Amino acid sequence: MDSQLQEFEKGHADFQKVKFNQSKERFKKLVSEGQHPKALFIGCSDSRVMPAMITGSKAGDLFIIRNIGNFVAPYKPDADFHATASAIEYAVTVLEVSDIIVCGHSHCGAIEALYKDIKETSENTHTIKWLELGKEAKKVAMLAYKNDSKERMLRYTEKISVVYQLDNLLSYPGVKRRVEEGTLHLHGWHYHMENGDIEYYDDENYEFKPLIQNAEG
Repeated sequence: MDSQLQEFEKGHADFQKVKFNQSKERFKKLVSEGQHPKALFIGCSDSRVMPAMITGSKAGDLFIIRNIGNFVAPYKPDADFHATASAIEYAVTVLEVSDIIVCGHSHCGAIEALYKDIKETSENTHTIKWLELGKEAKKVAMLAYKNDSKERMLRYTEKISVVYQLDNLLSYPGVKRRVEEGTLHLHGWHYHMENGDIEYYDDENYEFKPLIQNAEG
């Protein structure tokens, strides 16, 4: 067996012996009562970002979607396969979550790729297409930070991209209906991997602010 898989196997054994036993009743309850997550969390597939860890959530708390760049494609009612869209619809109309969090993060490879000239091949065609969802954020960032450092421009692109994904969420009929009813709330977050901080998007003042300060307030 591959060395990395041996490490995961040991981790699973430790989980069964310790963590599962510590929460055995909770897991049984999740099976018997089904899932009732508190929120839909749309995050990046980046292996360095762990939704449960950065939110302190437990099994059953978050319904999670992860993809390249934590992007949300606009609603498109066709007969194609739409994994992210399907999960959004399920969370909103079946699980009836009360909140949706779109969480971007610092040093995002997808955002950085927007500024690179990547040649499309048969091996990356879906990725190149998917990255188009970040182009509008890139345009805004290049105008706002054209005379600034690349790092500051990348951090701004990551944040403004989150705002665009929130806008795209509102193109989904079920999301729009429930937001208008006041039964669903949308949140934009940006996670800083360097220090573990999360900022949230304040849509009244059009800026990102520390989440902890908001929670304490």
